Parts: sequence; structure tokens; C-alpha cells
Amino acid sequence: MNKTKLTKIVLVDDHKLFREGVKRILEFEPSFEVVAEGDDGSVASELVKMHDPDVVLMDINMPNINGVQATADLVENYPDAHVIILSIHDDESYVTHALKTGARGYLLKEMDSDSLIEAIKVVSEGGSYLHPKVTHNLVQEYRRLAKENTAGIAEYGIEYRKPLHLLTRRECEVLQLLAEGKSNRAVSESLYISEKTVKNHVSNILQKMNVNDRTQAVVSAIRKGWVEVL
Repeated sequence: MNKTKLTKIVLVDDHKLFREGVKRILEFEPSFEVVAEGDDGSVASELVKMHDPDVVLMDINMPNINGVQATADLVENYPDAHVIILSIHDDESYVTHALKTGARGYLLKEMDSDSLIEAIKVVSEGGSYLHPKVTHNLVQEYRRLAKENTAGIAEYGIEYRKPLHLLTRRECEVLQLLAEGKSNRAVSESLYISEKTVKNHVSNILQKMNVNDRTQAVVSAIRKGWVEVL
């Protein structure tokens, strides 16, 4: 009988109560193991060197070395340790800075347990994951910049049109809701289908669009005029 491969996780956050809460959530997932904890970015490299984790959950705001600085160090020295930033900030400037530094994910601390678990699974497999609210904000900013840019969407005459040549009608509906920043649970509630069915639709969308994660799918769909973002 084959054992399930454990996803090893290092958790770095200076708020002990928050760490304990996150750890308690992760303990319910049999394929996850929190192998180490730290309270400052200065210990992140040492913990990664000692425990060789698959994923590092990193608070963005810490007293000595913040999460973005620590992430830059990890990406340079331990590229196999995929970092997910934990933050209270949903402003696109924080998000883009963290992603440019090399973070694979960005979660708001208001996340639910399902989003946390899904993010770890996606990132551990080499993908990227953004909190749905963050995705929505980035898309809104992209739309704003595109409208201001004389070489943007309007100049090329790209009009909104569902990609029915590529996706089913249901997959188009799911893609639209992803662009609106909805989580899998919110999509399931909006369309009256199960979360498992939503996950299957998302997987099909990514495969058909030839992208690695939902963020890439949404950005690509915006560029091609396949979704409306109000």
C-alpha cells in the first residue's frame, strides 16, 4: 500500500495565536505536515535549510526582516521552497511587489480554511495562487491601465465575446466568476453545483487555455475580451 506523499510546510509569522490557528487547520489535512515554525523572516532561511519544506507560509509584516525580504533570500538560495505570502493588505502594489520578488502565492489573512488548503496544494505542485479578492483587485487595475493606455484594449477593437470556440457554456460561466474574484465555494453557490464540479471545470479551463493557474487564466481572458469585469 502506497503512502500519501506529505507536503512539508514551514510557517513563519510573528503572531503566535495566528500561527497556532493556521497550524490547527493544517493538521486536519492528512497530506500536510508543519515541520517548523518561526516568528521572524530572519529565521526563514535557517528553517528551510534544516527542514527542506515544499511550501513556506510567510507573513508579510514582521519586525526585523519582513516577508518580502525573506522571500527574496529564499528564492535565491532555496528555489524549491515555494513561498505563499500571508497578508492583511489587498492593495495591488503589495501583491505585485511580493510576486516580483518570487512568491508563488498571496493570501489575505481573512482567508477561509478551504482557500488555505487549496493554495498550498496548488503551489506545492508548481502553480500559483492568489486570494480571490486579490485577483479581482489586480484585474480591476489591469482594466484601468488598459483603458488609459493608448495601445490598450480599445485601440485594437477587442470586444467582449465568450470563448465558445474553446470552452463549454458552463466553463465560460465559471471563468467569468473567477474573473470577478470568486472562490471555488462562491462559484459553486452561484451556479448551484458542487465544489468538486467547480474544481473539475477549473482544471478543464486551465488545460484548454494552456495556462498553469487561475490567475493566468483570468489575465489571459481579460486580454482577449473573454470576460467582463465590472
